[in-house]
Formats: sequence, structure tokens, C-alpha cells
Amino acid sequence: MRVYLIILSLLFCGVAFAQNSISGVVTDETNQPLPGVSVKVVGESTASITDVEGKFLLKPTKQPPYMVEISSVGYATQAIEVKTSGQKLEVQLLSQDINLDEIVVSASRTPERILESPVTIERMGIKDVKNTSSATFYDGLENLKEVHFNTSSLSFKSINTRGFATVANTRFMQLVDGMDNSSPALNFVLGNLIGLSELDVQSVELLPGASSALYGANAFNGILFMNSKSPFDYEGISVYARYGKTNQKLAGTNDYYDFGIRAAHKFSDYFAAKANFTYLKATEWIAGDERSMTNGGLGHGINQNYDGLNIYGDEVTTFIPNVGQVSRTGYYEEDINDNSIESVKADFSLHVKPMKDDFEIILQHKVGIGSTIYQGANRYRLEDFIMQQSKLEVKNRNFFVRAYMTTEDAGNSYDMRFAAWNVNRAWKTDQEWFTNYATAYQLSSAVMGASTTQAAGIARQYADYNQLPAALVGLPQFATQPTGGPRYMPGSPEFNNALATVIQNPDLTKGAKFIDQSQLYHVDGNYNFKEIIQFAEIQVGGSFRKYKLDSQGTIFTDFDGPIKYDEYGIYTQVQKKFMDDRLKFTGSIRYDKSQNFDGQYSPRISFVYSAGERKNHNFRVSFQTGFRNPTTQDQYIGLDLGPFALVGSAEDNLDRYVETMNVSAAGQALGAPATVTLSGRDAYNSNVYSVPSVQAFALSQNPADLEIVNIKLVKPEQVKAFEVGYKSVTDNGIAVDLNAYYNIYNDFMSTSRVIRPYYGTVGSDLSDQNVLLGLQALSNGDRRVYQVYTNTTENVTSFGFGVGLSKKIYKDFEFGINYNHAQFDFDQAKDPSFIAGFNTPRHRVKASLGNQNLFKNFGFNLNARWSDEYLWQSSFADGMIPAVTVFDAQMNYAVPSMKSVFKISASNLFGNDYLQVIGAGRIGQQYLVSWIINP
Repeated sequence: MRVYLIILSLLFCGVAFAQNSISGVVTDETNQPLPGVSVKVVGESTASITDVEGKFLLKPTKQPPYMVEISSVGYATQAIEVKTSGQKLEVQLLSQDINLDEIVVSASRTPERILESPVTIERMGIKDVKNTSSATFYDGLENLKEVHFNTSSLSFKSINTRGFATVANTRFMQLVDGMDNSSPALNFVLGNLIGLSELDVQSVELLPGASSALYGANAFNGILFMNSKSPFDYEGISVYARYGKTNQKLAGTNDYYDFGIRAAHKFSDYFAAKANFTYLKATEWIAGDERSMTNGGLGHGINQNYDGLNIYGDEVTTFIPNVGQVSRTGYYEEDINDNSIESVKADFSLHVKPMKDDFEIILQHKVGIGSTIYQGANRYRLEDFIMQQSKLEVKNRNFFVRAYMTTEDAGNSYDMRFAAWNVNRAWKTDQEWFTNYATAYQLSSAVMGASTTQAAGIARQYADYNQLPAALVGLPQFATQPTGGPRYMPGSPEFNNALATVIQNPDLTKGAKFIDQSQLYHVDGNYNFKEIIQFAEIQVGGSFRKYKLDSQGTIFTDFDGPIKYDEYGIYTQVQKKFMDDRLKFTGSIRYDKSQNFDGQYSPRISFVYSAGERKNHNFRVSFQTGFRNPTTQDQYIGLDLGPFALVGSAEDNLDRYVETMNVSAAGQALGAPATVTLSGRDAYNSNVYSVPSVQAFALSQNPADLEIVNIKLVKPEQVKAFEVGYKSVTDNGIAVDLNAYYNIYNDFMSTSRVIRPYYGTVGSDLSDQNVLLGLQALSNGDRRVYQVYTNTTENVTSFGFGVGLSKKIYKDFEFGINYNHAQFDFDQAKDPSFIAGFNTPRHRVKASLGNQNLFKNFGFNLNARWSDEYLWQSSFADGMIPAVTVFDAQMNYAVPSMKSVFKISASNLFGNDYLQVIGAGRIGQQYLVSWIINP
């Protein structure tokens, strides 16, 4: 009997539970199923997401009647009353011509309509991710208004908003589920190396412009938020597989593989978990720019001091009396690495809701492993680079507290310029090579009567391959001369063995490997008092961060142990509506303090006024400040790059950086010692010459062309940002988005190049023999070039505006177009050594046309981008980026019976290879076929 009652009770409970479930299907106006639609019981956490057939199942805890809310980006939200258990719902969502009613969180750290955002904001939702015409959703961010990419590699793209950005964009932040994605050592984002899988993207929000008032240091010119899907809301297994071809003039046509899987399960209302895995493999966009970085023609045949941009080893140069400045023969970048791209990402998270409300505990771990190319002062092969993040977060609708750590390991990464130098030195030392060159040059002139061009060719042939013309063979000058071996040819066993040895050696006098095991520890929290304080919405929050730099002396001056320093910040924000909720005021202020610098205050104030009967004409005006602390590299780098040295400007770093330099024979003949010892103090707080002025002096030999500068230690930079905007939807359904900004920068941080002679002094008094000796040192090539980190005392301003329009133009055809203008102003004559690095086109136009219901289960999307030419400036190279027009396209076909979507996409369709970064590979074409299961 007892067993019978137990079975009966279980059966009754099961039936009751089944009866208290509801199911249904969601379609659009054309009765096509809508996947990914949110279905939620109002007043509790029970929620579900429609599958590829538009179907859903809900198991609420409450009894009818109750309300169910159905919502999806791009469609009007519906609320339906459920009157009976087991009720089946058939819901048809009506599309909206615009998405300005979307909810965003990042602008004010609280949910609000994008129309009422106090600052400019762009958003990409699940629908946009699925319909992107780019190879990946991250690549698709380039189609957002105000976004410009700096592409260092096929898999390494850096986001630039509002200018002043290189590949290493330290003025831009990227938060993934609240965690800063920046590298602890480099202080900038490594693209999507440790970001999100496209299967797990819930939303992407972009704030261009200063955001320091809420997000602290480095939220200076923009911040990107990537939020993942909750396993409580998005269950099941989703998979995508992508294959195609990449095509580039230098690299040819190559395979492209991309695979991802997401698994999520809600075990109960109290516990859920998810896991993601993605794998990408492709061939790099090969960099092969042969332009000379020195005066003279292209190639050693006509320029014995030739230094090709993407040819490494030819930076090793010396001045030879009666011969001139001469450089060694280098190797092409494509010979110094295998040109492969590989990326592996995985993340795992456990989600616990211990109570029947929105209180949640999240334990998350992310890992990214990649091989790619990064461009900084040199070109670096990141080989088996590993970055990991671990997070513990506690949150509900009113607060969050999170703690996370970021660790990185450079793996087998190396500097390709050093790799070429030391492969060269493996077959012949620099001294041997230049001695060979000088002897062959001078004797070919004296014995054979060779011209300077002929003598240079004979000298290089002998120095590289130990080969002499018959007229010079047997001369006694060559009999006792050390020659070393002949040049290793790329691809030969000797070359491969030498390269393999060099890239595993962290001693940069013999190797090229760099070590990085730096770490970052971060804690932040926020509390919103909106349910306690009624008259206004008030928030308070703060953060603490610790850096631990550990490169073992290969990047930083941490040869004697890791370098550590801290920073913290606190903030508050008040938000209130007036005038029948038409006028919204937002005011906030934040204080941040870094261990090495004075504290900084960052206020923000904004007003949004909603006009019109439907409050659909939204005007906004804001003023905010931002600041940026000098990065870890700005402070503690100490890196000899050969042609110049990078020296950080932290006070204690100046004495930590010490190097010994060889003096030329011509210098020693003037009485200088064979070697000199220099430190970081020779670059800072002392008189030096600016590089442009030394270049002018080299041509004119007029000492009046030389400019004396005295570089001060770097300090935080600030920006005052003024912005106005307007967002609306007109009566005929046109979405309008207008904005304009004006930025004033103080203590703008940048790099400068300066020169210190090995001997003599820096000065303008030509009656001083020591000054004349210093000038002779410049002529002899006995000088050290430093790249220093400093602030300009001159005014830097930037100005820009944007116009965005979108509309459904015919049935389900959606058309959008936007224009952005950006420019900066700086008087270069007042600070000739200052490098602005704006690196942004003045004019950009983007357009899109799509229809996700062209006919049953079939959709398409087209994107076009145009930008005019602009100047690129960086520590690696300067030059003009040509104007370019790019077309991307995709077509997709859904097969509901297979819960699948098939997609064909093409990037840079019809176009030629184009450039975004001087020194990086030109961007070719990508043609891909994708199969997505349970998208």
C-alpha cells in the first residue's frame, strides 16, 4: 500500500507539473518561425528561448492567471495573459522599422531605452550577430557607426573610435561579461582572442568617447561591452562549422576553418551551467612592403643602406669611412614565420540561484590560445600565446560584486626583427660582415676601378656569400680576413635550424624570444539604491586593481623580479527625471588613484529631453571628462630594438635600464672610448636632439637645423568631451541618429624619438668643442635613438560628427546608411618631436541593405564601407593609407526540420587587397560556407 501511495503521489505530482506548463510557437508577420525569442513569465525568473522552429516550453511555478512577455530585438514586445495550465500559445510578433527602443545598460550602468541614453551608443544583438556579412561577428563590428578597424593580422583586429589609436589601442576598453580583456603586460585588447563565441553572444554595446566617470582609467576614447547568454535562458547544444578560402596577392589562395560548439543546461531553477569551445585555423595576410625606411632607393642594388619595411636584418647598419652608411642584407617577414593563424577559445561557467529571485552566483573560467601577428614597435609573432581569466561574481538586479584575475603566457612568441638579426649573426658576425664589405668595396675601387654602385655590389656579394671577382681573388688583404660562413638561404636546413634556435633564446643579443607571465587582479562592485531611495536613482561603486609584470627582463626592466603596482577608484551617479518624465538628468563623478601618479577626478553631466506626443524626439547634451594612466609599457618598458630603444619613464625605471654601446673606429680616432654606457636618464630630463632635426642636419650639415629638447617624465592625460545628439523615429518610419563631439586633450600622451650622441655634448654653442664633438658623433653614426613616453604641453583637440539613417524601404527590405567625420588639430611647429598618431580617416560612409524574409526561409545582407585616405603614424612606420571601398555580403537559408541555417558569405567582395596599418599585411578576400545547428 505504501509503495502504491508513493507511486500515486509521484504520478499526481508529475501530472500536476505537466498541467502547469505552457507551450507555443512564435512567428513573424509572414508566419515564418522566429528563433531566439525571449519568452518570460512576468514576476518570476521562469523563462525560455524559442528554438529554430519558433517553439518554446515554459514550466512556471505560479498558477494561472499570469502574464507572459514575448520579446525579440527588432520586434514589438507582446504581453499575453495565460488563463489555464497547459495552454498553447500562438504568437505573431510585428517587426519594428527601427531598433531605437532597444534596452541598453552600459551607458548609465542601469537599464534604459537606447533613445534615452545620455551618450552615443551602438548596439549589436543576437539578430545582428546571425545576419552579419563578415567572417565573424567581431569582424562585423566594423559595420557599426563610429567604428574603424586597425588590422594587424587576419585574426588580430583592433577597434578604433574617435581616433588616436594604433594596433595597440590603449585608449579603448573591452569588457566581456564585466571582465577587462586587456593584456596585463600590454594594456590593450588582443582582438577577440579571449572574447565570445558567436553562439554565446547575447548583446554587444559600444560607447564611443570618454567613459571614465563610470569605468575609470583607460575608458578614454571608447569602451566595448560583450555580454554572453545565460544558461538559465538559453539551453541546448548549438554548433557551427565554417569552411572557405582566403585570397591575397602575396599569400595566394588558402583554406579557412572555423568551428564552434555551445552546450548549456538548466538543471533546475537553482542551478545551470554552460561551456563553449571554438577553433579557427587559416593563413595569415602576408606583409611584404618593400619601401625603404632610409633615404635612398628601393633595394641594396641602388641603396647600400637599404632598410625594407617588412624585411628584417637590414636595420643593422654602420658607418664605414670612405664607404658610407651600410646595412646588412635582411630576410622577408614571410621567411621568418610560418604565416599560419590558429585560435582556440574555451570557457566554462556555473550559475547558481540559491533563492527564488534574481540573486545569482557565477563562477567562470575563460582561456584563449592563439598564434597570430601583432605590430607594435616591431612585428611580433605571437606563437602559442595563452591568456586566461577566472571570475567569481555575485549579483542581482540592484548590485554586483565581481573579482577576477587575468594571466598570460607568451608561450613561444618572438620578435621577428630580432630573429632576422640573430639568424644573420649565426652565419657571420656583424663585425666580420662589415669588415668583409669595407675591404671588398675599397679594393674593388682601387684595383678594378669599380664605380660606387659596382663596388657596393661586389662588397655585398663577398660579405654575403664569400665570393669575389677573379681580379680580387688571392689578394693578401683577404687571406687573413675572418669571413664566417655564407648567407643562410630561406628554407634551407641551415636557415631553419638557426631560426629554430634563435626563437627559443630570450637573450636578445643571440635570440628573439620574449617571455611574459604577467598577471592582473581586479575587484569591482556597484549598488543601485533605486528600491530604497525613491526621489532619484543613485548608484555607488568602486574598483581595485593590482598589476604584476613578469617578463624576466625581455620586455620590462624586471630582470631582478616582477614589478608590482596598484590602482583604485570610487564613483557615484545620480539620475532623475523631470517634467512628466520628459527631461532626464544624469550626473556622476569618479575618483581614481594610481600608485605612481596623483589622483584624478572624472565628472560627467548630461541632459536628455524627450519631445513630441510619443516622446520620440530625443535631444541630448553632455559634458564629461576622461583620463588615462600611463600604461605598463609607458612606465616600465626597457627594450633595445636595435635602431632605437624603448625606455619607460617611471622614475625608478630610468636607473634600471642600462646598456653598453660600441663606438665606431672614426669615433675612437677622435679620442672616444671603444664603448660607452648609457641609462634611461640619458633619454629623460636631459638635453637631447629631436629625430626630425637630426635628419634635417644630415642633409644640410647646418647645425642651426638641430632642435634641442628636454623630455619630462610621463603623467596621466585628460580629455574634456562635449557632445550633443538627437535620436528619433519620424512619422514615416525613418530612424534618425545624429551626434557631434568636441574633445580638448590636456597633457596628451604620445611617443617621441630623440637622439643622444655617444660622446660630446648636446648644445647650440658652436664655440664649445664638446658641442662640435657631439656633432661629429652624429655624423659618424655614434648616437643612440630613444623612443620616449611623454606628454605634450601644447593643445590637442579633436572634432567629429555622425549621421545615421535607417528604414524599411519596401516590405521587409531594411536599408541603413551613416556618415562619420573625424579630425584633430595640433600645431606641429610648436612641438616637432610629438607624434599624434590620429590614424583615422576624416570621412567614412557605411551602408547596409538586407531582407531576412526575401522568401520562405531565405535572407540576405549586404554591407558597404568607404573611407578616404589618411596618415598612419606609429612607432613601427609612418605612411599614407589609401582610400578604399569594401563590400561584404551574405545569404542564408533556414531548414527548420534540421534545426539548421546554411550561410554563404564573402568579405571584400570584388575588391583588391587593401591596407589598414602601415607595415601589416594587406587585407584580401574571404569566401565562406557555414552550417549552424540550433542557432
